[in-house]
Amino acid sequence: MNVDQLADFLKSNKNFMSNVAHWEERMPKEAEYADYPGGIHSNLIKALSLKGVSRLYTHQEEAVSHVLNGDDVVVVTPTASGKTLCYNVPVVNEIISNPKSRALYIFPTKALAQDQLAELHELVSLAEAEIKSYTYDGDTPVNARRAVRQAGNVIITNPDMLHSAILPNHTGWVGFFENLKYVVIDELHTYVGVFGSHFANVIRRLKRICEFYNSNPQFICLSATIANPKELAEKIISKPVCVVDKNGAPAGKKHIVFYNPPIVNKQLAIRANTADEVKKITKDLVKNRIQTIVFFRSRVGVEVMLKSLKESLEGNNSTVKNKYNIMSYRGGYLPLERREIEKGLRDGDIDCVISTNALELGIDIGALDACVTCGYPGTISSSWQQFGRTGRRMDTSIVFMVATSKPIDQYIINHPEYFFKATPELGQINSNNFMIFLSHIECASYEIPFKDGEEFGGIDIKEYLEHLEENGMIRHVGGKWYWMAESNPSSGINIRNISSDNYVIIDITDKNKVIGQMDKYTVPMLLHEQAIYMHKGEQYQVEKLDFDDCKAYVRKVNVDYYTDADLTVELKVIDVLKKEHNKLTTRFFGEVMVISQTTMFKKIKLDTHENLGWGKIFLPQLEIFTNAYWITIPNDIVEGISKNEFSEAMLALSNIISNIAPVYLMCASSDIHVVFHVRSPFTSLPTIYIYDSCPGGIGLSDKIYSIEKELFSMSLEHIKSCGCENGCPSCIGPNKNDWNVKNTVIRILERIIDDIQS
Repeated sequence: MNVDQLADFLKSNKNFMSNVAHWEERMPKEAEYADYPGGIHSNLIKALSLKGVSRLYTHQEEAVSHVLNGDDVVVVTPTASGKTLCYNVPVVNEIISNPKSRALYIFPTKALAQDQLAELHELVSLAEAEIKSYTYDGDTPVNARRAVRQAGNVIITNPDMLHSAILPNHTGWVGFFENLKYVVIDELHTYVGVFGSHFANVIRRLKRICEFYNSNPQFICLSATIANPKELAEKIISKPVCVVDKNGAPAGKKHIVFYNPPIVNKQLAIRANTADEVKKITKDLVKNRIQTIVFFRSRVGVEVMLKSLKESLEGNNSTVKNKYNIMSYRGGYLPLERREIEKGLRDGDIDCVISTNALELGIDIGALDACVTCGYPGTISSSWQQFGRTGRRMDTSIVFMVATSKPIDQYIINHPEYFFKATPELGQINSNNFMIFLSHIECASYEIPFKDGEEFGGIDIKEYLEHLEENGMIRHVGGKWYWMAESNPSSGINIRNISSDNYVIIDITDKNKVIGQMDKYTVPMLLHEQAIYMHKGEQYQVEKLDFDDCKAYVRKVNVDYYTDADLTVELKVIDVLKKEHNKLTTRFFGEVMVISQTTMFKKIKLDTHENLGWGKIFLPQLEIFTNAYWITIPNDIVEGISKNEFSEAMLALSNIISNIAPVYLMCASSDIHVVFHVRSPFTSLPTIYIYDSCPGGIGLSDKIYSIEKELFSMSLEHIKSCGCENGCPSCIGPNKNDWNVKNTVIRILERIIDDIQS
């Protein structure tokens, strides 16, 4: 059964369609072409024609023309729209004409870099050009690196390698930096939050080194659809850019199905388990040999689904075992494992892959026919990226978004017009976050001494330099600031996290073997002692967590449950940066200290998801200083409501806000946290706090300060539109009480909104 036949079958299935909230059909789109702009070398045009490219898509022609005119550019078109040619054409064309020219390609992952190397090699070979291109990353042999630095016309790398190996050793790259003509930044939309804030500073350092060597490269940026591509690109490269966003690429027919699991308890409005519904849909797709990708938000979800799906397809029938090739894919896997899975997908050897958003990016995994997402992916931009992994050969494809009971999922699934018409989210970074900014001043000082009066990123850094001098890191001599510490600072800075501490996961079942790694702030939730850690469908129990030595020792087990830890949070206001009074409420933005600690974990049965028990966790507290938005609740609302009832209402309000806020912010729900005080020590009033989860903040809570009306209005609309009576998991979260907490939350929100508008 092919995709069209499956779609017709499902539409005729009353049981299935009773759970379909919306079925969208995107019709095929014809390509829009344009002639090559003037100045393209004949050999390159010949090479492109041999690849079947006789004319460019309109967005490709527009981008190439901008680059040839000397403009910096950001190209914003969907997945599989041929963005690669937007930079390969001008780069190859320039090097054919001027063999001394150099280009730097930056991709967020090594997998993408390997993809693009193969693509570039093919084009260069067909053009019969003497252009040498190499990847320069952690897998590049040490004995080959010198040759790469000296001979490479095009160097393909990732932000981590640029940060820790290329920029600190720029004296070995003199010829490259002197002749650097183009810098390509692919998947720009991934450079948001902490990673993007770090990366913007890495680019500041790159530009500073280029200026030292008298070069001024052009930037060619490429992104999936986001609301502010121009703003994000200009923040990252600190230069004006031209935006190319009118897509000329063709597209195949695509079915997009919004599926809401059936209600199994009408009184409590509890729906069937989302993962079970995903498994049913995926099982049918795999049985019909429709190559499928399934997206989960969490690593645990990926591993639990892999185990469950395999057992469901194979059962106890030995003749069925190994009939279907199903794999998982997520961060923490070793590079060789990931490359093998990517190749298996391209070659069609893998029937189904279950992945986190690690496969959301434009890695070449062939032409998949179906995509199933377990829950709303978190942002509209991310959703379209995941949907775009299918139908890459103009064939019909099908996508299923299976909702969870979370308020944000229920809002999206029941308001499809919002999803299909809304502007994608904003990409937020804060490159001037104190901790991030200071760490890159250290790196830049190591690379080239700062001169008196020199700025970094347009900011006066004298106070930062004096701070480093007081701590013995640099020395001020003869109008310059010299790095004095023994070590290279970049080696201790992980640009994908605020914290540089990564924990190594060691399997001690047979011989000690490293099977993965995890960042410091995730470890307490997933690698505490007695936790069940999932890896490639296998279960491991954490035997020991060495918190000081950054190591977790795990042993393979076979149990029928997984674990989920609870996090307790204490928040204290440090400083108020913004404040605005309304008639009854006051909103704030400022700095806070957050003290978090995991104190207990639950054991949850794999098949029924029932709670099997709990255990205590003994780990130290983690303290971070970050930014927060908070708003007071009018005191008179509390009148007539019991303390317990009001506390439950505040908890429900926090729950709905934490689910709705990511709609307006291009972030994962884990990037922000919402806590409440029935009576805040700081305001002496009931108060809701929304804070950035990373130290120093990345601009999310500051953005909420400016969109609070939209946030509260959307929350109110969603609660009112829910069909439950007293509150349910689909709007405010579980309601274990007899009284109507839903009406209390509505009352609070209406008063806040009226006060903001007055």
